[in-house]
Amino acid sequence: MDAPPAFEAVYAEHFTFVWQSLRALGVRAAAIDDAAQDVFIVVHDRLHTFDGRRPLRAWLYGIARNMARRHHEQAQRRSPLQLVSSPAPLDETVQWRERAALVARFLDDLDEGHRAVFVLAQLEGATAPEIALALGVNLNTVYSRLRTTRARFERVLARDALRDRSHPDV
Repeated sequence: MDAPPAFEAVYAEHFTFVWQSLRALGVRAAAIDDAAQDVFIVVHDRLHTFDGRRPLRAWLYGIARNMARRHHEQAQRRSPLQLVSSPAPLDETVQWRERAALVARFLDDLDEGHRAVFVLAQLEGATAPEIALALGVNLNTVYSRLRTTRARFERVLARDALRDRSHPDV
């Protein structure tokens, strides 16, 4: 067994991947930094157990997925007043916010299995075999979930485009 990679190198190379994964997994914008820190605390504590039999990104994604689940559970226990986040940066455009909200709603409506496959494939560029390994599911299951989720996303985009054409002032 090779020595595990240095924590500093893992953090530097994969922070953006972890942050984007958490966002795609539905962690609130105001909580992503905390969730990412929590992921890397786990990574720091467990890096010595990483054996390299599966890709490092797959291992990191599994930790991020578990952390996202914990943050969702914690958010459900908070009062509505605690969920108010800071305002969005001024340089964001309305169109970007609308598209981001559309994608977030789409991801929120997916079950965990479909969401994980879609995020890893579409947002992270992972291959189906990498996804199967990362999630511990059959390769054919990955292909099936990816196909159905992509088709569903295309329908959501088509409905949104139709709405935009029929209500240009909205």
